[in-house]
Amino acid sequence: MYSQMSDYEASVRPPLAGTRMALSRAKLSLPTIRRAAGMFEGNHSSIFTGHGHDFEDLIEYKYGDDVADIDWKSSARAGHPIIRRFERESDVFTQLVVDTGIEMRAAAPSGESKLDLALQAADLLGFLATNRGDRLGLVFGEGGEVKRYPARHGNSHLEFTLDALARRMRFSQGSTDVSALLKHILGLPQPRSLLLIIADEHWPTIADEEVVRRIRTRHEAILMQIADMPLTADNIDTMADIENRMLIPQFVRDDAVLREMVTQKREQRRAETAAILRSTGLASGRVESSADIVPVLFDLLRGQSAKRR
Repeated sequence: MYSQMSDYEASVRPPLAGTRMALSRAKLSLPTIRRAAGMFEGNHSSIFTGHGHDFEDLIEYKYGDDVADIDWKSSARAGHPIIRRFERESDVFTQLVVDTGIEMRAAAPSGESKLDLALQAADLLGFLATNRGDRLGLVFGEGGEVKRYPARHGNSHLEFTLDALARRMRFSQGSTDVSALLKHILGLPQPRSLLLIIADEHWPTIADEEVVRRIRTRHEAILMQIADMPLTADNIDTMADIENRMLIPQFVRDDAVLREMVTQKREQRRAETAAILRSTGLASGRVESSADIVPVLFDLLRGQSAKRR
């Protein structure tokens, strides 16, 4: 699969964490932050359900709900599974799961670095979680290697973890392997959590379907997919197949037949990914530029909030 790289990929260092986050948050007005925080269910409740102190109501069981929450007496009366829903406390476990594969060092359709878009998304998601008092954890890696920062409170922890993430993305050498990150999470003895996944646009593949289903059973999850620049983009000096580490010659990019073949292959992979997301119920949004991050996040959080009603 072809990817593209901008001049950024070759030489520019990611900015320091404090500078990067200041620039990212400067794009958000106070009303925007408040709106996002409201979709994140404010300071005293989570966007997902589980075992808290306050019983809320009885609802029909849906795929992915914890079978331990089934109320058997109510289920017997209704003739189908019913679960007990509880309001979660504000101090919940939110975890960033970030793909640092070499594919993320390519360019997005806007011409921005996919690395930059992923870091901006991670910053915004982490900021919202930290702002509402959640413990924030981070799991990242590529090529089967996993790095984990345990969940803690506070802005200092957020900045430390995001700075570590930026360094890893700059020097990554392995290919995308989000499933390895999710399998690592499945092996941890942790409560039901909210996973905020940031990955390449072609994840998940058919090979990832089983682990996506397992993670949906154990945790709540939303996915931000960072898109690739199309091969037909104009005014690009250098294009490369980053996965295979080779430049794409100009004559190949100018060949209409070859461009069409690559485009069809990409569309096929997008269709396969979309089918897996539908069948597993994993909510997702596609990001093509920094301007997409906030609206895509709003749509994802709105969808998660609607599930609770």
